[in-house]
Amino acid sequence: MRKTFTVPATLLLVFLFSSVYSAPPSFKWIRHNTDEVGLYDKFEATFWLETEFENPFDPEDIDIMATFTAPSGKTWTIPAFYSAIQDRSWLTRYAWLLRFSADELGDWNYIIKVKDRNGEVTSEKKNFKVVESEYHGRIKVAANKRYLEYDDGTPFYGVGMWVNNQEKAEVMDELKAVGVNYISYVMTPLETWASGMGRYDQHVCARVDHLLNILEERDMQLALNFWFHSYMSETVWGGGNVRWFANPYQTITECKDFYRSEEAWKYQEKLYRYMIARWGYSRSLAIWFIVDEVNGTDGWVSGDSTQAGVWVKKVHDYFKANDPWNHPTTGTRSGGIKEWWQEAYEATDLPGREIYEAQGFPINNTGQIDKDETHSLTYSYRNYHGQVNKLWNGFEKPCLIPETGWDHTFYEMQMPGYQAQYHNAIWVSLASGVSMSPFWWAYSGRLNDNVVTNQMLSLRYFTDQIPFNTLTNLKIIEAVSSEGDAYAVGSDQLIFGWAVNAD
Repeated sequence: MRKTFTVPATLLLVFLFSSVYSAPPSFKWIRHNTDEVGLYDKFEATFWLETEFENPFDPEDIDIMATFTAPSGKTWTIPAFYSAIQDRSWLTRYAWLLRFSADELGDWNYIIKVKDRNGEVTSEKKNFKVVESEYHGRIKVAANKRYLEYDDGTPFYGVGMWVNNQEKAEVMDELKAVGVNYISYVMTPLETWASGMGRYDQHVCARVDHLLNILEERDMQLALNFWFHSYMSETVWGGGNVRWFANPYQTITECKDFYRSEEAWKYQEKLYRYMIARWGYSRSLAIWFIVDEVNGTDGWVSGDSTQAGVWVKKVHDYFKANDPWNHPTTGTRSGGIKEWWQEAYEATDLPGREIYEAQGFPINNTGQIDKDETHSLTYSYRNYHGQVNKLWNGFEKPCLIPETGWDHTFYEMQMPGYQAQYHNAIWVSLASGVSMSPFWWAYSGRLNDNVVTNQMLSLRYFTDQIPFNTLTNLKIIEAVSSEGDAYAVGSDQLIFGWAVNAD
């Protein structure tokens, strides 16, 4: 008589029953969080299976896809994912989750298809209703190709900064109070030595879940950086910039070969699928930030910098093909004046130029401001304008300054000139055509008194009045006079800009 075994998805253990277990997968139960969900809000289904697997995160081992059908008949194909969850007794268990957010009102349905080594099964059809909500949807590129907007056509101009390792509601409340509506955030790689390759650390995942929940509650947006340069650096820049030792990808490739390793790419495809499944639904996920400072990695310095451009396009193309919500992408090279990355600006949705001014930009060489030919603050705002202009003229896309400030500047944080530099940077960048304020590095006790101020609130008041996404025939306007400098963005509808008397 054939023996069968039930392998619940609540246990993250490895069982090999190939010789005795051959039944196809089956559903034990499916439950969703609500029968009526708001437009653009999170719909979540949880389910348990009788199935066989070795690695529940590997779609080649067990592949679970759901098809959502809208009232219009449009279909969405969404992967499910395996996750640790806490029940009401605060015990951790494991289950399959399915997350979705709808863009149409009315009656929706979904089915779930499971395929493992023993066969396939399709769930019965499940129904839910989507009703009106206060939400605007996700961020996307506007029709004018220069700015961003929400799904419902509401304009979006980001005002914010980098906020790392701060998944706290009180921090986001402080930032929201001074006008912040987005943050950029470094995510620790999901594959750790604790989880192993192809398995995703659930503590790291839970931190991003928690952060997105906080941001959703506050109508704030996230640029999620999932490849920070240090985790792909074995030798470059040294100190805390070298964290390849913590990256389990070293078990399958040399650091310098990361961008061209076919084996590494196979794991990345599964990783990106998991990220889309877990976080793609979120109306607070604004940008997939592919790589920060690619030239800080061994794959660029001692490997093949051309291949890094090929790689960033592969990542971008994967998200374009598999993210049904089509979140925009970006990626950067570091902030020196010569650090231009044409391939990434062409490949990604949002070309992003970093600016760290003491890394090759014109700078005061006298050590005495009153004796220098041009004031350092004048150099500063002209640098921001000049670099944004290169992006604007070179690419018909919304442009960004995804990292700037903090260090390598004309002024130290404690100097009055630092606040002036920040003030000038956010306003001249707006008047030069960026689609979000410069991503200042980074929220900290040392920085906050200089940057986390009502300066951002003033910028937010101003930008909230401008319908960026509906402006047409956009152009950059520049004027120079004996009284100072002026910069503006012109359109058929209006002109907005910034003028400064440097004296």
